[in-house]
Amino acid sequence: MISTAVIMKNAPQEGIVVPAFNIPYLPMMEPVVRALADTNTFGLVTVARLEWRKFHSKGMKEIRDEYQRVKNDDVTRLHLDHIPVIDEDNQRVDYRDVITEALDLGYESVMIDGSRLSLEDNIRATREITDLAKTYSVPVEAELGAVMGHEEGPLPPYEELFASGKGFTSPEEARRFVAETNVDWLSVAIGNIHGAISKAGKNEKKLQARLNIEHLRTIYEAVNIPLVLHGGTGIQKEYIMRSIQNGIAKINIATAIRQPYEKGLDESVSKAQDAVYEETTRIVKDELEIAGTAERIIRQVKP
Repeated sequence: MISTAVIMKNAPQEGIVVPAFNIPYLPMMEPVVRALADTNTFGLVTVARLEWRKFHSKGMKEIRDEYQRVKNDDVTRLHLDHIPVIDEDNQRVDYRDVITEALDLGYESVMIDGSRLSLEDNIRATREITDLAKTYSVPVEAELGAVMGHEEGPLPPYEELFASGKGFTSPEEARRFVAETNVDWLSVAIGNIHGAISKAGKNEKKLQARLNIEHLRTIYEAVNIPLVLHGGTGIQKEYIMRSIQNGIAKINIATAIRQPYEKGLDESVSKAQDAVYEETTRIVKDELEIAGTAERIIRQVKP
């Protein structure tokens, strides 16, 4: 079976982005996988720590077990999303223990999030995990910069954030970070924001963000590894398409499928799953324009 690491290397060569669909409720997984299979599109099934702590994904083993039940190796792999060193509530996390458990359970890629740390501490924590994951032959994603949105309370004014570049990933720091950690993929902050998870904001329409493409290009030239865009819901399509041309190889999608699922639950789980299937299909066909591309990236990497 072609590894996630190889697939992620293939994606930029083909100008294709890999969508990563976050699963905060276990019944969402089956329609996501079915939509990817029906559209012949490769995607990651992914879950973050906050999704089993603040939603209903239960835990890593339950997620792994459900994935084993519904997976399709032709179009999916299982990814562990944000495992923070310091979480959205400013609590320390036993990140190494969590990631070790995921690796033992068979997760096919993992993410360590040290973005709330100093650069030196982020490098140290990330290198610890890349060394660990190497013993399992599993690729690691990390984050540098501040992709905001998961914290409690309102965001600062978005236009102020964008204009100032506050929290944006530094190309110079990214170059050093990648060199010293040997990380496989890097999540960057270039104007993107996470969807709100607080009770007060999780049902609201997500703010429409945009991306600083020139800044992205500079980061990609500095690091030359696949880059990741978190907070993909709500970004204007023109920015998404340009970001794919400038280093983004993976895009995380959560709010766009979570909110239809939660709304559909007013009728039934079946209706909620139908809503997830329809939205996943729409995203890969219309928003990302990658339907029918699975075979182009699930192959041995080019030299």
